[in-house]
Amino acid sequence: MTDGKITTANLGDHGPEVSVQGLGCMGMSFGYGPSDADASRATLERALELGVTFYDTADAYGAGENERFLSPFFKAHRDEVVIATKFALSIPPDDPTRRVIRNDPPYIRQAVEASLKRLDVDVIDLYYMHRRDVNVPIEESVGTMADLVREGKVKHLGLSEVTADELRAAHAVHPIAAVQSEWSLFSRDIETHVVPAARDLGVALVAYSPLGRGFLTGSFTNAEQDLSAGDFRRQQPRFTGENATANATLLELIRSVAEAHDATLGQTALAWTQQQASIHDLPVIPIPGTRKPARVEENTAATRIVLTDEQLDLLDGIAAQVAGARYADMTFTSAGRE
Repeated sequence: MTDGKITTANLGDHGPEVSVQGLGCMGMSFGYGPSDADASRATLERALELGVTFYDTADAYGAGENERFLSPFFKAHRDEVVIATKFALSIPPDDPTRRVIRNDPPYIRQAVEASLKRLDVDVIDLYYMHRRDVNVPIEESVGTMADLVREGKVKHLGLSEVTADELRAAHAVHPIAAVQSEWSLFSRDIETHVVPAARDLGVALVAYSPLGRGFLTGSFTNAEQDLSAGDFRRQQPRFTGENATANATLLELIRSVAEAHDATLGQTALAWTQQQASIHDLPVIPIPGTRKPARVEENTAATRIVLTDEQLDLLDGIAAQVAGARYADMTFTSAGRE
């Protein structure tokens, strides 16, 4: 199951054609502890061989380092890849450990020029607002983003972690191709409002952390005990202490389904997320992140797994049992503002 190329789908009514599974590239430069640059480059190449055309980064990942790291790969394969990057998390010069959300037009213009330079491309295929600054009218921010499309610096627009009302307001200014939000067996809050709005507007849902930041693969069971000091998962409530212990027990249900398909835990979790496309009648593109070629092979093979209705029913109640929020501060997520 590791050699066939994966299929493609349109990124909503207003976006490009992309692979049905993308690649989250953040961990190659940021967030998950030390990484091996050679292994990451091999992962990018293997992903492309397997049909992955959709690559996700952001200017905040390693303070621009992830965009710089990806640039040679994108340059070598520019006609084969769809590049998605993001703005909004500004880094104060006096404190590089902090992130300040900015959606004001001057900052957007500054950010896009910086990303174009780091990526060494003439145009960004999909440009996301990474997080929402509620003090700036979304119509104003998206209006500036729409200007970038007209100027040829950006092809398509996206939003991340917005509410249904924010999505509708933004879409009225300029068509939105995709909303990126966390969506997995452990995180389903967007199904109440955001997913129906996206479906009504013809917007795709790009699911980040479909593997629960690795927890759904069984690769770690307690972030404080199993992960390095610099790994930001140690700061997320559901992966530490009693929450982690309780959540680890939920993997047994996933394991029972995985065994029926001769699949891994991660493949089963990805298959579940992928099948939300048919359940909710909208394009759903998971973007699992990895830094290992073998894991890309495993992840893309999951696109060919179809869970039965009975198995979907069995997995349906997991999210309601998860202990701990997905972030310590949920105010900058859609769920924190709905």
